[in-house]
Amino acid sequence: MLRFLVRRLALLVPVLLGLSVLLFAWLRALPGDPARTLLGERATPAAIERITAAYGFDEPLPVQYLTYLGQLLRGDLGTSSRTGEPVLESFLQRFPATIELAVVALLVAVLLGIPLGYAAARRHGGALDSLLVGGSLLGTVVPVFFLAYLLKLVFAVQLGWLPTAGRQDPRIDATHVTNFYVLDGLLTREWDASWDALVHLVLPALALGTIPLAIIVRITRASVLEVTGQDYVRTAEAKGLARSLVRRRHVLRNAMLPVLTTVGLQTGLLLSGAVLTETVFAINGIGSYLFDSISTLDYPVLQGFILFIALVYALVNLLVDVSYGLVDPRVRVS
Repeated sequence: MLRFLVRRLALLVPVLLGLSVLLFAWLRALPGDPARTLLGERATPAAIERITAAYGFDEPLPVQYLTYLGQLLRGDLGTSSRTGEPVLESFLQRFPATIELAVVALLVAVLLGIPLGYAAARRHGGALDSLLVGGSLLGTVVPVFFLAYLLKLVFAVQLGWLPTAGRQDPRIDATHVTNFYVLDGLLTREWDASWDALVHLVLPALALGTIPLAIIVRITRASVLEVTGQDYVRTAEAKGLARSLVRRRHVLRNAMLPVLTTVGLQTGLLLSGAVLTETVFAINGIGSYLFDSISTLDYPVLQGFILFIALVYALVNLLVDVSYGLVDPRVRVS
């Protein structure tokens, strides 16, 4: 297992290096001049020349890339051409909100999706199966932003059960250590702050986790139905093993491999879908920051944030591969 982890981590180096090359070339190929876009109406020839020289946009592309690569190796993601702030500093301030939202949304999708998918498979062809399949189909076609506005209208505006926006009530004097508000409340024993931050996550997490939830329900249902028809399951039942034991050891455990793969793939979609959700619920994460950076062609911010998202995505898939061995002993042997 240790050799496998070391080998996979070593493979991340060429993957991220290749991604940095593609990302650098792709951003430079976008139409528009970052200096002119940044300056807007103040884009005089002298001002454009000054901004272009200050950020090295007048250098040849290979020189620009080598400079950028040298900064990456030093742990420096560069400076935003729009705000003048270090990208890493802005990242550390904003990304915890996105991670917190994505983690809660993923927990909602997994903790609800697997039991519902299993229940649909056990009631195959029945009313519950039809209801869950229809609901999962609806969940995959409803846009995230539409569902977010709908949840906000019903549960926050009309019923008043949940807050409408933000990460925490501004009247709460909370201590922020890591910028993960729920975790900060637990670390500092400010239970009211932690609870308030968790309540603020309910509606955004439900909106963001709906599509992954629907997909996990469908994958779990299909996987359980496939495993149920296998010979070893029928053999276990013919031996007189308890149904609960057969379902737990033979059916559910073997059906989890496709589900784990789906969970890993949905993680990247959660990070990208968080952009719209954060905009609707006014969460100060990477959503609005990336949107503004795209509109102004802020190369350092886009390069740094996309590379980090790719790193998170790769590490999550590594954890999924490791979990295969925990679920299925045959994977450990191979």
